[in-house]
Formats: sequence, structure tokens, C-alpha cells
Amino acid sequence: MALSIEALLKQAAQQLGDAGSDSPKIDAAVLLCHVLDKPRSHLLTWPEKAPEPAQQAAFEALLQRRLAGEPVAYLVGEREFWSLPLKVAPHTLIPRPDTERLVELALEKIPAGPGAVLDLGTGTGAIALAIASERPDLAVTGIDLRPEAAQLAGENSERLKITNTRFLSGSWYSPLVADEQFAVIVSNPPYIDAADPHLAQGDVRFEPKSALVADDHGLADIRHISEQGRQFLLPGGWLLMEHGYEQGKAVRDILQRLGYEQISTAQDYAGLDRVTLGCWQG
Repeated sequence: MALSIEALLKQAAQQLGDAGSDSPKIDAAVLLCHVLDKPRSHLLTWPEKAPEPAQQAAFEALLQRRLAGEPVAYLVGEREFWSLPLKVAPHTLIPRPDTERLVELALEKIPAGPGAVLDLGTGTGAIALAIASERPDLAVTGIDLRPEAAQLAGENSERLKITNTRFLSGSWYSPLVADEQFAVIVSNPPYIDAADPHLAQGDVRFEPKSALVADDHGLADIRHISEQGRQFLLPGGWLLMEHGYEQGKAVRDILQRLGYEQISTAQDYAGLDRVTLGCWQG
């Protein structure tokens, strides 16, 4: 017997809750909306309606993958960030709400008027596209090591009709020409220690390790970005980097040793150290 939308959601939420999901009702609703190709309001308006057998089968298949731990964003191929619906894929990190704090701080530091901003390790293009959407007068560049990630970021840019961006593939600053300079450089680089037990838990089990893990207790890429960034920042330009909640002091020390000024660490929405920034006077 075909189950109604209400019954499907109740049953799925129960299974997901038993499996340890932090948001079982939301997970179930997102998956069912994806299968039905309908907005969330459809589930509330037609709770007694029974999806077609093929739709129920597709929903059950996605539910089983979610029960095995696969992230919802990968299952539906999309995640919202800064109110922008972004395509995601298993070769990119899933954008997270805490990273919106990095965008907020960057927008505070970007000078008025036309200018250039660089996003390193751009992934889906989330940070670059958020900044570009708020400041169409800027030229925003995103760089990612993986060509498929840079391509996906470009596809997100085209789909969202955000035209003041470009996305390049290469290792950190390598795709840039030597005399390019930016008012602000932002990055959410790999910053997790390879021995961190959280890598074996939750959604991160399915995310690319190259986007998560860095040598030197998670600080190697942060140090490289900071060292090389001095060449690509305009005098008075700012470097802002996301990092782990216990890494604030270590990142501040790196910036201080390299000669950055006005160094500070900002907290995320949970009150944890999340973004450290510094000004390069040149």
C-alpha cells in the first residue's frame, strides 16, 4: 500500500533519528522534496497525498544512503549558502553556515569602490560568489587545486548570473601572474590534523580529505597562504582565514611573525574562535 507524504516523513524521520541524525525531520523533508521536485510548502499543503511508486522507491533509496551517513547535500546535489543555492559534488567541501562569518568580516574589510578580491581553496565558489553577489563592483577570483571544483564554481556563477567572478585551477597562488594584487584575500583552507578523530565521524567521512586535512597539526596550508599572501596583497590589504576553534592563537602567532598588523581573531555564531585576520602594510 502506498504511503502518504505525512506517513513517509514520519517513518523516515523516526529511522533517521534512531540512526543519530541531528535534524531527522529536516533531512527527511529535504530528500522528499528533491524526489518530488516540489517546494517544502507542497509537503504541508498535501500531507495526505501519496507519491507515485517510483517516487517512493527513489525516496527510499536516498533514505538508505542517508542512513549510511552520506551527507544530504551530496544526495540532492545542492546546499544553500548566503541565500545562494549552490551545486555541490563529492569533490568539494559542503559549505557550512559558520563560513558565512568569514564572508561578513571580509565585506567589512573590502574598501569602497572597484577592487579585487581573492578566494583561495574556493571549492563550490561559496565564499567568492557570496562576496561577488554583495559587491558587483568587485572583480572576485576563486582558485582551487582541483579542476573539477573550479569548473563547478564556474557553473554556480553562471547559474546564479553572478558575472564579476573568475575561477582558476592550481595550487594556491600559482595560477596568478606575479604582479596581481588584491585588496582582500580570504580562505577556508584545510586545517584539520590528520590524526583528528572527527574525520571518522559524521558528514566529513564523505568529504574530500584534501579539502580538510593539512600537515603540521593542520597549520601547513595556513602558513603557506600567509607567507605568500604578502606578495599578492595591496598595501593596507587584509588576509582573512577560517580555522579550527583551538587554532586562533597559533594562527595569530604565524601572522605576527610574518609582519602582519592589526591581527585579531573573530568568533563564529557559537562563540568559538573561527576566523583570524591581519593587515599587510607592505
